Amino acid sequence: MAGLGVITGFALPRMIKGKSVWQIDPFKCVSCSRCETECALMHSAVRCVHIPAMCGHRKTCPAFFDIDPLRPDAASRTQLCPLRAIRRAPVSDSYYSYTIDVNRCNGCAKCVERCREYGNGSLFLQIHHDLCINCNECTIAAACPAKAIKKVPADEPYIFKNDS
Repeated sequence: MAGLGVITGFALPRMIKGKSVWQIDPFKCVSCSRCETECALMHSAVRCVHIPAMCGHRKTCPAFFDIDPLRPDAASRTQLCPLRAIRRAPVSDSYYSYTIDVNRCNGCAKCVERCREYGNGSLFLQIHHDLCINCNECTIAAACPAKAIKKVPADEPYIFKNDS
């Protein structure tokens, strides 16, 4: 998780100490896909976050392949992510680790929805503050049906699922 801070811009919020930034509450998010389309930016500042400690190494990931995970005979070589932002790497015989390429992710939430429904919930969306322009009125927050986007202190800009 330490690498996440470097990648996603912990430095920017620290420079605006005492201010607030927009963030998604992963416990309220319903994966509606509006983060992808409603952001004021051309390419949304929202990206998928993966907590490997929650996930572990898996034979299959319901968020990786576009299959019906309830059918044991289902097989597909089509990735669920339209931008191929989820990467998998072999760990041992038929077990894989999964990571998110944040440069490819557009916040569509397809993988998040699938992980929540059929997986362990280790994928969720967050606003990446190195990309966000911190609009006075976040257009994604205004469009969010679950009211999952809120202002949080800039010195604590991320809400993780493993937080208590």
